[in-house]
Formats: sequence, structure tokens, C-alpha cells
Amino acid sequence: MQQADLIIIGAGPGGYETAVKAAHAGLKTVIAEKDNLGGTCLNVGCIPTKCFCKNAELVSELKEAELLGIKAQYSPVNMQQVVARKNEVVSTLVSGIEALLKHPNIIRANGKAKFVDAKTIEVEGETYTAPNIIIATGSVTKFLPIPGKDLPKVLTSTEMLDITEVPQRLAVIGGGVIGMEFASIFNAFGSEVTVLEYCKEILPNFDADIAKRLKASLKGKGINIINNAAVNGIKDEGDHYAVTYMLKDKEESVDTDIVLMAVGRGANTASLNLEDVGIETDRRGIVTDDDFRTNVDGIYAIGDVNGKCQLAHAASFQGQHVLNVILGKKDNIRLDIMPAAVFTNPEAATVGLTAEYCKENGINAKAHKSFFRANGKALAMNESDGMVKILTDEDDTIIGCHMYGPHSADLIQEIAALMNKDAKLSELADIVHAHPTLGEVILNAAHA
Repeated sequence: MQQADLIIIGAGPGGYETAVKAAHAGLKTVIAEKDNLGGTCLNVGCIPTKCFCKNAELVSELKEAELLGIKAQYSPVNMQQVVARKNEVVSTLVSGIEALLKHPNIIRANGKAKFVDAKTIEVEGETYTAPNIIIATGSVTKFLPIPGKDLPKVLTSTEMLDITEVPQRLAVIGGGVIGMEFASIFNAFGSEVTVLEYCKEILPNFDADIAKRLKASLKGKGINIINNAAVNGIKDEGDHYAVTYMLKDKEESVDTDIVLMAVGRGANTASLNLEDVGIETDRRGIVTDDDFRTNVDGIYAIGDVNGKCQLAHAASFQGQHVLNVILGKKDNIRLDIMPAAVFTNPEAATVGLTAEYCKENGINAKAHKSFFRANGKALAMNESDGMVKILTDEDDTIIGCHMYGPHSADLIQEIAALMNKDAKLSELADIVHAHPTLGEVILNAAHA
């Protein structure tokens, strides 16, 4: 049995970043991982999809090049090259993590981990013990329990990232972040894309105003989006699949060549042996308090596995906070202010409270809007479709921001930074912004 100060199960962003920080803080740290370093985000999530997004962005620009006075010859997307480039990017980043983990205070445990007791885990027959254990095992793809879900051409986002040809028709079940990103990507690649979403709007966790406008924008690009669609089966019709769904008490169907199952992700806890240790779970994952402590002393859970916020940066900062708790250090990490983005074309981003939340909870919020069509940089880029919506409370304090348009994923960080300092809209309005920049859209919203 090997003794350590800290054990981390899972080497995704939350796991490996916390391990490196712990090692530099002087803690002898064991990190266990059964798959590739980097977790879902690096290997089959954030980074690979952003590689595909870049390809899709370039394809879209080539299609519109003539509007800018440039004649560009466009040829069909070579998926083998797209996938090869994606794999190269992932490999480069995995190698970087390998280098980070070569620290004298870090012990690598390669294999599937399970609890032996509240202070001990077993990995491939080897046991490790420590007074503190962080579970950072991430999430796994969910499936609708419907007939046909196991057909060979019903794929998850993981398989879509290794697809060798662009499908003529793609049906996406689920209009959340994963579903809409792949819908946008393969629409640009040339697929006929249909999105089937159970809720009344796409991106259910986003501000409804932004979601509706983004939906209209994506439909304008040719994506068929059907809301209030309750998918109930997938049938193999020989040369194609038929996805059936209920819409207003009537069964409809859409023909497709590939189905993407994108109905969310669930906590990855199956092999951990949590029940024997007595760790409490619920339908979202491992139950924790605000410091990410489980009900078992010395055991913490961060990232997707606790079900609080399924974002890579959330896992990273939750891990940093847990390490600070273990070390007895205070921090000022505002985990209630969590920016998020969806990399469709155009992008969308959000931080803080939505108008719907404010209405439901009796918060008197005021909306301040501006539009990319009035922004010189956006017009010059030929990307004028978009909007910014800033919410303030009765004291003029910024409590949320929601946007869609070019580079929204980057622009949202300005508001996130201001919210961390409890800034008022009047203070934002007095901050000089460079001209001409997309950031002036945010300034214009403050002046609205």
C-alpha cells in the first residue's frame, strides 16, 4: 500500500489541474485515470469539437467569399483530414499534461479505481491511501430508453468526432449545447440537419430571448429545428433510419442516415464502489455541500460527477477551491458566476441570472440590449447577426449577461469579470473601449 496526502480519481481538467497545484503545494498526490489524460473535455469534448468548429467556420467563410470580392473554389470537406488534425491537436495537449504530471510529488495510477474504504482506493491490484480523496470522474453519455437506440448508426458525440464521411442527412436528438454545436458544424459541412428537441426552445438553460433569436439564425442557415418533439423510436428502413416522434399528439418521422444522440450526460460513478463506502448520491450525481464535501469525511467530488455544473472550467475551479479547503486557505472564487458558451455559428454565451429566473423568483431586473448590426467591426467582418442583453437589478448592479454573435464566447468574459467585482452598469458605461472592436456592442448595451 502506498501512502499519500491526497488521492484524485480522474485526470480531466478538474483532476489533473488540482493534482499539479497540490504537488506544488507540497502534497504527495496520487492521480488515478483509466483512460487518456485530459478527460472528456480534451479527448472527446470541448477541444475536439472546437477543432471541428474551426473547420466549419472556414467552410462558411469560403461559401461567402464572393460577397467580399474574393473568388474561392470550394470542395467537399475531407473528413479524414479533419479528424486527423483534431487528433493531432488532442495529442499535443495530452503530451503537455503528461509533462505537467512528471512532478516528484505526483504518483500516477493507471487503471480503473474503486474504493476499498473511506481512505483507500484500489487501482489494478495496487492500493493507495490518503486522508483526503477527490472524486473527479466526470460524466458519461445518456441515452433515451427508446427502441432503436442501439442501432449501429445511432452515435454519441464521441463517435461523431471520428466519423469518416459527411452524412447526407443527420438527425440530432437533443437541442442542448452538444446537439446544437454538432448541428451547426455538420450544417456547414453540407449535411441536411434536423434537430429534435423535447423542450419548447433550444438551449433550455439559456436566456429564452437569446435562444429564440439564435434558433431563427440557425434555421436561416438551413437547420431544421423541431421543438416540443418527444422522440419515441428509431427504425432501420434498410437504406436509411426513420426517427419517430410525437408532436401535438400526432406521430411524425424524419428520415436520416446518421442519428446523433445528444440528450445530456450523467455522472460517471458506476465502477467506484460508492455504496460500500456510504457516499450519498442522487439523480444528478454525488451529493456535496458548497465546499464539495460529500457526506463521508475527507472525500470530495468535483466537476460533472457532482452534477452541479457540467463545464470544464467549473471542474477546474471547484478543484482549486477544494484544495484550498484542504490546505486551510481562503479564496475569493465566485462559483456562482460561471460563464458558459455554445460554439454554434454564430456563437452564444451566458453568465449570471436569466430574465426567466428573475421573473420566477421575484427579482426586479431591467434588460439593456444592443445589436451587432450596429457595430462597425461586425459589419466589416460580415458577421452582423447578433445581440447583447445585460440584466441589472434595482441598484443598477449587473446580475447577468446573454449574447449571441461573433466571438460571444470571448466577449462574455468582460461581464463575468465585472460581476465578480459587483460592478454597476454605470461603471461599465464609463470604461473606455477600443474602436472599432466587437466589445463596443457591450458598451452600447450599457449606454442603451
